[in-house]
Amino acid sequence: MTFLCAIGPVLLAGLLCHPANPRQAPQQAPPATISVSVKEVVLAVTVTDDKGKFVSDLEQKDFRILDEGKPQKIVSFSHDPRQPTVIGFLVDTSSQNAIHWVTFKEIIKQMIWSLLQDDKNYTGYVISYGNTAAELVANTTWDADKLTSELDRIKPSGGSALFDAVRLACVDRELIPGEPVRPRRVLVVFGDGHDTASRQTLEQAIELAQRYFVTVYAVSTSAYGFDNPDRGQLERLATDTGGHVEYPLANPYSAVPGHLSQPSDAGNYALPVGSGAYTQKMDEAISKAASAVQGEVTMQYVLSYVPDIDPETRQRDKRRIKVEIPSLPTVKPQTRPYYYLSGQQR
Repeated sequence: MTFLCAIGPVLLAGLLCHPANPRQAPQQAPPATISVSVKEVVLAVTVTDDKGKFVSDLEQKDFRILDEGKPQKIVSFSHDPRQPTVIGFLVDTSSQNAIHWVTFKEIIKQMIWSLLQDDKNYTGYVISYGNTAAELVANTTWDADKLTSELDRIKPSGGSALFDAVRLACVDRELIPGEPVRPRRVLVVFGDGHDTASRQTLEQAIELAQRYFVTVYAVSTSAYGFDNPDRGQLERLATDTGGHVEYPLANPYSAVPGHLSQPSDAGNYALPVGSGAYTQKMDEAISKAASAVQGEVTMQYVLSYVPDIDPETRQRDKRRIKVEIPSLPTVKPQTRPYYYLSGQQR
């Protein structure tokens, strides 16, 4: 006979607690499923005005959190740009990203140096996803030089395993004490959303990120003039976890005046492909996109609450979250739309 044992907040399903007959050898129990109940929900919230600029002078009293429509009591609030944060840099090393790899690599290195700054409140790690699997290139550390030196060893080749890289980031690396509640968790993906090699699905990757309080941002490597059928996958991964996607290569000609802003293959004589001016424009666009993500990470508000749940909605494991700022109806708070009441699972 199989029983359900409760040990603190941890449930061990499938554990044989007391055999029905002590003279009989207990049957082998199925593998245990470990589920930790959520006691505190942590939200990283970005607030922008109607022009897309960050709003950075809000206080705790300005925010309202709704859990399945029910207002919640905020138990912690922070807007410190150096609040403890773990940042994973997920780098698409598939062969299709080789053309701009040097530029992306340098931008990622600059981002690492800028965010970590030998400040132990900020730690990071690097995961590459190419060939047939995701690989933890540099484990969690506050030493930026360790991350950048390992980044230099990466060379683009083969396919990509983005969804497996998300799982690796969530559960299969060295954790900082306090994760996932504190410090907050951020992933920055440098890729186009393409996945050819993962065992995980997109839905599984999103669920893992939501369960582990991870916010995903992305700097798309999809180049101008090329169709990207996987753009929606990258968008889902980011928006369903409270982040967004930057598209630095979407249209390098957008700032060029007149008819030259709509070039054919080689028809834009202001920015001919392969020229120094074109390369400079690409580098500037990638740098600007990375800076936008970096700015958002450091400008976020971090709020938490202990769920006060209506009995009628208690059966819902995947729960809707909404953050409002009632006193400023024109501003836009952005955070992840869901969390799971059953918390982290392996």
